[in-house]
Amino acid sequence: MAGQEDEHDPILDDKKEAEAKSEVCVGGGERDMAPSTSGTSIHRSGSRPQLDLSKAEIQGNLEERDPTILLPNQSDDISHLALDIGGSLIKLLYFSRHEDYSNDGDKRKRTIKERLGITNGNLRSYPVLGGRLHFVKFETHKINECLDFIHSKQLHRRDPYPWSSKTLPLGTGVIKVTGGGAYKFADLFKERLGVSIEKEDEMHCLVSGANFLLKAIRHEAFTHMEGEKEFVQIDPNELYPYLLVNVGSGVSIIKVDGEGKFERVSGTNVGGGTYWGLGRLLTKCKSFDELLELSQKGDNSAIDMLVGDIYGGMDYSKIGLSASTIASSFGKAISENKELDDYRPEDISLSLLRMISYNIGQISYLNALRFGLKRIFFGGFFIRGHAYTMDTISFAVHFWSKGEMQAMFLRHEGFLGALGAFMSYEKHGLDDLMSHQLVERFPMGAPYTGGNIHGPPLGDLNEKISWMEKFVRRGTEITAPVPMTPSKTTGLGGFEVPSSRGSALRSDASALNVGVLHFVPTLEVFPLLADPKTYEPNTIDLSDQGEREYWLKVLSEHLPDLVDTAVASEGGTEDAKRRGDAFARAFSAHLARLMEEPAAYGKLGLANLLELREECLREFQFVDAYRSIKQRENEASLAVLPDLLEELDSMSEEARLLTLIEGVLAANIFDWGSRACVDLYHKGTIIEIYRMSRNKMQRPWRVDDFDAFKERMLGSGGKQPHRHKRALLFVDNSGADVILGMLPLAREFLRRGTEVVLVANSLPALNDVTAMELPDIVAGAAKHCDILRRAAEMGGLLVDAMVNPGDGSKKDSTSAPLMVVENGCGSPCIDLRQVSSELAAAAKDADLVVLEGMGRALHTNFNAQFKCEALKLAMVKNQRLAEKLIKGNIYDCVCRYEPPSL
Repeated sequence: MAGQEDEHDPILDDKKEAEAKSEVCVGGGERDMAPSTSGTSIHRSGSRPQLDLSKAEIQGNLEERDPTILLPNQSDDISHLALDIGGSLIKLLYFSRHEDYSNDGDKRKRTIKERLGITNGNLRSYPVLGGRLHFVKFETHKINECLDFIHSKQLHRRDPYPWSSKTLPLGTGVIKVTGGGAYKFADLFKERLGVSIEKEDEMHCLVSGANFLLKAIRHEAFTHMEGEKEFVQIDPNELYPYLLVNVGSGVSIIKVDGEGKFERVSGTNVGGGTYWGLGRLLTKCKSFDELLELSQKGDNSAIDMLVGDIYGGMDYSKIGLSASTIASSFGKAISENKELDDYRPEDISLSLLRMISYNIGQISYLNALRFGLKRIFFGGFFIRGHAYTMDTISFAVHFWSKGEMQAMFLRHEGFLGALGAFMSYEKHGLDDLMSHQLVERFPMGAPYTGGNIHGPPLGDLNEKISWMEKFVRRGTEITAPVPMTPSKTTGLGGFEVPSSRGSALRSDASALNVGVLHFVPTLEVFPLLADPKTYEPNTIDLSDQGEREYWLKVLSEHLPDLVDTAVASEGGTEDAKRRGDAFARAFSAHLARLMEEPAAYGKLGLANLLELREECLREFQFVDAYRSIKQRENEASLAVLPDLLEELDSMSEEARLLTLIEGVLAANIFDWGSRACVDLYHKGTIIEIYRMSRNKMQRPWRVDDFDAFKERMLGSGGKQPHRHKRALLFVDNSGADVILGMLPLAREFLRRGTEVVLVANSLPALNDVTAMELPDIVAGAAKHCDILRRAAEMGGLLVDAMVNPGDGSKKDSTSAPLMVVENGCGSPCIDLRQVSSELAAAAKDADLVVLEGMGRALHTNFNAQFKCEALKLAMVKNQRLAEKLIKGNIYDCVCRYEPPSL
């Protein structure tokens, strides 16, 4: 590792040891060394697993600049890589296997497939995270460190052609490479790694990578004006034509008209290489990042001649030039009797940066004007999320176009070519890949963080925790995502971590963080959304500083209870305590970062925050922190269900419907994500709390559309309403919420001949019930109810169930099925732009959607419009949310009924 050989650091030593471990052959105990000049060959695996690129997806922070991409259908343990070797920088993408989730409930899924008419593909539990793409960079003159990295991770060991089933002769491996370095370093790759380079066309890769990202990643593009980032949603159907400006060592300007349709229309030799080259000569900086860091502290007016210098400090308002506008870059150096050493390197760097950025912006504008284009995307590693660079380019485009055009930037700005080269491994089937949404997640220890490399991923969770503990002992603050090497070093490539504010990363360098891009195979847009293009799941706007600070504080205050619960769920072992402590530190680091940099993970909503917490729990192997609590509450609720059903059956139709809705609202009080509810749990049993909540139900509720819903269900004026064909019931919490609230409501629909689909989480989140748990709950309830038993049998939820002979509900037996589907997420909230294919299929014939609970009906989707009828039910268990959303108080209730949106 450059510049660190003589330093002794325990953390760095551990990382080197981990790298050494990765050089051990998978199939044996022999260490696989790179071939020497004498021609030693590298051993290869005889198997040729297939790389499945279908239904790709992102995982990581929205503003994390170069997220890792997951290949959900990939199940084989393989590695592939692609590179873009430019004149200044090497951009590398590599594929790593990701563990799949087990898939239980095959019989249930087969029955549902038949019932819903799904004939193609397997319904698998979400997320099926088969693999992911990582993004890494090196300076080109340190090519040997890049080769060392490839060798240490054995990325060169596999046949890069995934469709090939034959065993290749030794020494004939191939790596996809684009950029000028594909020619320059071909012999070196052969000598050091024993692989050949297959050269991919640079422009084709660039455009292919940009098209993929702009179509597949929801918040890939953003604007940047006066330090403010705003994410832009691009409609894939309206993407073309556009101008792509790739700012690498030089600048290429490409007009893109469609898939495979592009033309390089212009360019300039004044680009990133110019800035780095002149900057190195003028400032003696040792790295590109160091040069950018200097500009952060610079004052260009000390060197540039401004309009105000010419006009006595005045604007030249007649032609729209302010006094601070640069009239001549480096112009003051002409008239001042100074030598180079008399100027501050910081001022030189900023002046140079603005000179080049302004010119790139103006040339880009002129080309957009030439072809009548309004949309310009800037990419390339010259930009690298640097605020001054983006602001300067944006200003130039805005100024020359008089506000009619805007500059847009890409989170994966430097990796377009490398991504295009990677995609070329599979020449067919990528068109389908373009249309799939990607999920981005932000695990601690992401291999690419804050614009800097942080070394290879740690081998396992134990290594990650050990690494974190050592940082804590050293008193080093953990940042999120956590870097994988000591402070002020990147581990690879020789780029220093910028540190303009003490030991913290500068905001513009760390704000564009890239997480892990997960390709999930079964995500679709919920087909019942009235307008998916305008749909926004989040109800609370966290761009508001007050709202953001409040909710970050709420999550922080809830953290100790969550850790205690998680540790207890694992038996309170020492290992569980250690993982719990690591989780707390990791999630606290995420919250601290978002407090300082709200856009660090992209467009931030409350749903994103809650999902980040659940992902962080899973990262530290707390799969279901509330498992024992849910089991206990389920048992207690099932014990009193027969009495509740008997009470309901004794009521008139109108009274029963009101009691059912009251029961759903009352039972929704059981939410372990609410501090107020956690306090209640210490004051009584689950049944006592439920009865107390039921007794306090008084209409009118804060949002009360019950009468409209009653009229739809029961009719009015002697007119009988038509029954619903299929109702989708999005359930919330385990225990009383689902058993005493939503199941009786589902039973009411069933007895009217309506098909019912219970929609539950794919993965655990707090005490929310999951699709995996629901069949057992339904089976328990079916022992006391013939309606539920018959419906569950038809829906494939149980083979047989003991029915209470004295159950008086037999007269209401129905032929409508009760089914369970997973929603495709593991969060208390739900983004209906990304649901499981199972749910999308179930929605096809549905004419009623019932959203229950704060997360799914208030935090998200309170304002969502649907093509069918919708009923939103929730008890508000947060005072601020009550005030903000419904102008009410804690424990107020929401019963919102909405007819289909036209």
